[in-house]
Amino acid sequence: MLKRAFLWIGILALAGCSSVSTEYDYDEKVAFDGFTKWAWVEATPDSGSAKYQMDGLNDRRIRDALTSQLTNAGLSQVPASDAQVLVNYLTQVEKKIDVDTFYTSFGYYPYYHSRHGYWGTGVQADTRVREYKEGTLIVDIIDANTKQLLWRGSGTDTLKKNLTPEKRTEQVQKVVAAIFEGYPPGKEK
Repeated sequence: MLKRAFLWIGILALAGCSSVSTEYDYDEKVAFDGFTKWAWVEATPDSGSAKYQMDGLNDRRIRDALTSQLTNAGLSQVPASDAQVLVNYLTQVEKKIDVDTFYTSFGYYPYYHSRHGYWGTGVQADTRVREYKEGTLIVDIIDANTKQLLWRGSGTDTLKKNLTPEKRTEQVQKVVAAIFEGYPPGKEK
């Protein structure tokens, strides 16, 4: 449960970097423009998702942003029994390490070996190691009848600490909007 809490806390603190890295995959045989009704995947007692929600604030932010994007894509939210597609999302956080080496000076400096003088190249390098977290939000669209995955989009960004609730909401909206640039597949940009 603690791990799940960290995932929730982390994913919505996605950093304000200039862009979100996105990926998409989908069933190319499906006519996505025919879908008009959607619902959330319902938790079942044996799925493990019926447990206490550790971070309802971030869950609400993600669901609100997804609802808005689905509405913009022309889909209406309906009860699960009437839906053509079901929507689910997952979050994931990974620790990353970034190693940068900066060369701070170049030039020729004399050095001596034995009795002979030599000229050599002098370079000073400064290496910095930075540990950070990267968060990914994965959105699945599933056929309501067959329960087959039809479309998956994901957005990844660097996590930033100490965001205000307003900034967290903005960041979630930014990530979800970036993911939905790929839905429906084949739309003109």
